[in-house]
Amino acid sequence: MTERPVVKRTARAILLDGEPGSEALRLVLIKRTKPGQAPYWITPGGGVEPEDSTVVAALHREVDEELGAKVVDVVPAFVDTVSHSLHHAAHGVKVQHFFVCRLASMDLSRRHGPEVDEPCGTYEVVRVPFTRAGIDSVEVVPPSLRVFLRANIEGVQALLAHDLA
Repeated sequence: MTERPVVKRTARAILLDGEPGSEALRLVLIKRTKPGQAPYWITPGGGVEPEDSTVVAALHREVDEELGAKVVDVVPAFVDTVSHSLHHAAHGVKVQHFFVCRLASMDLSRRHGPEVDEPCGTYEVVRVPFTRAGIDSVEVVPPSLRVFLRANIEGVQALLAHDLA
């Protein structure tokens, strides 16, 4: 079996707002609408940059840029690996690291970075119930994340249990 080089890494937040186990618990997503394409919903996050000391540092930077938010209780939850070509040259894989975390604060007026400064389409912050019905109500991408979340609602919440650490 041939190994494929990792050409890109991302850090993404499965960002929960509210108390795990409560009916008020919400998943914070970004509804992306690009010209000529159907809308889709993504978790906040993005590429790990050379100046990021760790993948978790990249997560904090990206959440700050995209949401003007701070997160706490960052716990690794899921990894997705997909084929990826960098600048249409090097072929390899993109590894997406998904972390469950709690929303500590959010001020959308603090958003900054390329998504805000030079948007391609719209970035609308939305909250959906963190339930199977809530996840089914939007087109979460990547599809592997949607399948993981739908199958693991209780387990994802358990990653934020006060007695885990």
